[in-house]
Amino acid sequence: MSDVSRRSFLRAGAAAGLAVAAGPTVGTVAAQETGTQTFDGWLDTVDNYDGVVDARGKASVLVEVGTNANGGAFGFGPAAVQVDPGTTVRWVWTGEGGVHNVAAADGSFASELLSEKGETFEYVADTEGVVKYACEPHAAMGMKGVVVVGEVPGVEASTVAGSTENDPAAVYDDWFDTVDNFAGTVDRRGEDVVTVEVGATGNGGAFGFEPAAVQVDPGTTVRWEWTGQGGYHNVVASDGSFASDMSGDAGYAFEYVATERGVVKYACEPHAAMGMKGALLVGDAAPAGLPPVSGAQLLGGGLLAAAFSPLALWVFLTLHGTRDGGSDGRVYYPHGADGSAWNDTRPDDSRSI
Repeated sequence: MSDVSRRSFLRAGAAAGLAVAAGPTVGTVAAQETGTQTFDGWLDTVDNYDGVVDARGKASVLVEVGTNANGGAFGFGPAAVQVDPGTTVRWVWTGEGGVHNVAAADGSFASELLSEKGETFEYVADTEGVVKYACEPHAAMGMKGVVVVGEVPGVEASTVAGSTENDPAAVYDDWFDTVDNFAGTVDRRGEDVVTVEVGATGNGGAFGFEPAAVQVDPGTTVRWEWTGQGGYHNVVASDGSFASDMSGDAGYAFEYVATERGVVKYACEPHAAMGMKGALLVGDAAPAGLPPVSGAQLLGGGLLAAAFSPLALWVFLTLHGTRDGGSDGRVYYPHGADGSAWNDTRPDDSRSI
């Protein structure tokens, strides 16, 4: 038997097992004493499931494959999510836990077996009901998930499963008032590295960070990865503690180690006024008396000047660098490699406007 045939045979057998274990895909949803839905027992052995994340109103939703759960990197994060019909569900591999796939219990979709960080698989949830799925190699360990599409009797989604109870107003002040893809704080405590997408769907285009707010342990490495959508973005802390280069390239990445407990607010300079903002909640809770951070503090107001009008944005990018570089094909960045200072690498004859 060839390798391809063997994989097909194993997948067919595993899918059949998933279908039997899944039971009805749509129907009455059982409930635990805690109030979380078990989906006919599908999530009984999933130790990172503590409720249904409400992602209705979003055009796309991100689910991580290989999150810290079930005795290793054997979880989907979040394990259960509710979306509107027509929403694109995008699974992104963390690169942890070995080889994983995403396979519907009813056989309606199945990804390849993948292990590389950043691999993706998409599914458009267009039919109302409950979609149960699993990673075939690790389903018995609890690597299973659910997508609730539309309004399903018996399902009550929380704002965000595993989110902080004092979220959002008491923690973030008004930072997220204009961020339409913010739905609460995603709990990623217990993970060494946490990934945030830059240029995710939100705020009228590819102008979002996904997730917009995430809770991590002190010492966690936060890695922002560019989707390549929405033009040029950067990641700049409102208190000036870090700043990435400006980039429009898919796969570009910037990392920051969150060492201090508290709230770290950040934004994309060119698109902050459109709502492209995010936050890290480092530790168990925000410290008492945390002062609010206004948008005017972001690089001394340079962000606001760039964002208020298209002309100002053009001047901002011209002064601080763009990825176009003109006809010579050179690439210009607004910051040095360490993000600590402005670094104009253009020749003298190209600095005038």
